[in-house]
Amino acid sequence: MLDRHARLRPEEDPLVDWIVTAIERAGYLGVFLLMLIDNIFPPIPSEVIMPLAGFAAARGQLSLVGVFLAGTAGSLCGALLWYGVGCWLGRERLRRFAARHGRWLTLGPAEVDRAGAWFAQRGGVTVLVGRVIPGVRSLISVPAGVAGMPLTPFLAYSALGTVVWTGLLTGAGYGLGENYRLVGRFVEPIGNGVLILAMLLYLYRVATFERGSDARG
Repeated sequence: MLDRHARLRPEEDPLVDWIVTAIERAGYLGVFLLMLIDNIFPPIPSEVIMPLAGFAAARGQLSLVGVFLAGTAGSLCGALLWYGVGCWLGRERLRRFAARHGRWLTLGPAEVDRAGAWFAQRGGVTVLVGRVIPGVRSLISVPAGVAGMPLTPFLAYSALGTVVWTGLLTGAGYGLGENYRLVGRFVEPIGNGVLILAMLLYLYRVATFERGSDARG
């Protein structure tokens, strides 16, 4: 029989051990804060946080519904923070920055307008899909804010994507039990692959950016 008062599991990885300690000491608040941090500072991995919290629920230390709600709320609060950053930046400020430093942004002012128009038409689906892609989910809120996506649909699509992501991770941890780390081992390479691909694409765009496009628009 599981001892719900026993420590979840000693970990050699300092980061994972810190996550274990936070959940043990702060419970649902710990899950909320960890997922908030995950969305602000992506190296704090949700693919470890939520499966571990699901494992704690399987042991009877926390409730499955409580873990899910705390993780979803923390994730949404993090998404709102980045959305606010995007709103503060705004399209006009981004256009001015692109006019001066377009090569490093890899966009000229006219391309900023086209990207904004595209996002205005397909922003809901973009946010929804982006919230379930490792390496993308934490930052997809920024272009939503820049494009001026209304708060209500942003929250609706973000919540739907977040519920799917958080639910899958929590359920996997609950079902896998002590093998919850398998979730991270599966998801981490996907996130790393997305980040590497994004970096390569960015470097290609910088290298091939046409200087004359800096001032267009």
